[in-house]
Amino acid sequence: MKFAVRSRPAPTLPGVHGPARPHRRTTSLLGRLQPGDVVVLDHLDMDRGTAQALIDAGVAAVVNASPMISGRYPNLGPELLVQAGVTVVDSAGIEVFDRVKDGTEVRIDAGVVHAGATLVATAREVTADVVRREMGQARSGLTAQLESFTHNTTEFLRREQDLLLHGHGIPETATEIAGRPVVVVVRSHGWEDELRGIRAFVREQRPVLIGVDRGADALVEAGHRPDVVVLTSGGDDLPSAAVLRKARDVVVLVEQGSPRSAIEHLERMSIRPLRFETTATTEDAALLLASTHDAALIVGVGLHATLAEFLDRRRTGLASTFLTRLKVGPDLVDAAALPRLYDGAVRPRHLLGALLAGVIAVGAAISVTPVGQQWVDELAPGISSTTTDLIDDVRGILP
Repeated sequence: MKFAVRSRPAPTLPGVHGPARPHRRTTSLLGRLQPGDVVVLDHLDMDRGTAQALIDAGVAAVVNASPMISGRYPNLGPELLVQAGVTVVDSAGIEVFDRVKDGTEVRIDAGVVHAGATLVATAREVTADVVRREMGQARSGLTAQLESFTHNTTEFLRREQDLLLHGHGIPETATEIAGRPVVVVVRSHGWEDELRGIRAFVREQRPVLIGVDRGADALVEAGHRPDVVVLTSGGDDLPSAAVLRKARDVVVLVEQGSPRSAIEHLERMSIRPLRFETTATTEDAALLLASTHDAALIVGVGLHATLAEFLDRRRTGLASTFLTRLKVGPDLVDAAALPRLYDGAVRPRHLLGALLAGVIAVGAAISVTPVGQQWVDELAPGISSTTTDLIDDVRGILP
């Protein structure tokens, strides 16, 4: 008689497991990530917006071929990932893309990346202590970064002086903007809470809604229809075709002198885009568009507001944002601050409450006059009798 031999299950190896999703361009990964994926990318100085997008996608781990923090400036992405509990390793080397294929099951343990029994990369584990130490070093070396920023600002102003000073090159939109409030939405860190916080403002003031790249998708997800979409020609962060067709105006940023082929892919989708030749970032172009067309107020959702967030972006975008904020000036309000400034429109219940308070105040004032005392004396017996009858009726109803 033969007995069945029970095989022992293979022991679970330590570390984080998941299917690999490799790509050198981070933006190309974001649209196809699934919860539990292990992202393999090449992103020097990961910014906060990218980190938040990875967290929202539910990734289990991030393998970076480049350093997460180079020390050029204190970027916020690594800290956000570590705080969210995502396993992070960096400096894995560019060779990792040759050794890991899409969908390969990988395991990360103490900075070592395995594909099955094969060791594919020895990286550095990025912990909270590592982030704290390197962020401190990056802050101390910020002076050199600011000197470079000054030079880039001068160059940007030289290239874009007609745009910044006179609004030359900004397209005319079918959407009427002059005299109306405008909400510019960027799908960045905290956009959901900020957009939720200004629901009353959007409902009551009916502002022009401008979606920047996938910020247009964010508007649709929140139940709104974008009036204007601003995007970069050939960018990877484009909204869906269905969302683009909902917008009345689609503004496409192209480099100066770009051929018509730069926007042909949109025309093939039955979209008639407006060309905007500039080297400004898409969010800055959206702000300049609203400001030049005389918006009454510009509310920014998901924009970079603090100094740390301002520095936490690609070096090419610093000058654009700095000069755009100077141009827009007091017309720009951060969405996070708007609920503290805007209480909403006057509603019927507010008027009723004010009317009732006024009647009570007038009645109290009259009651202390001789005529008022006479009225009170005349009405008191009737009120007392009515109250007594009401109490008796209630007692008769109760068991």
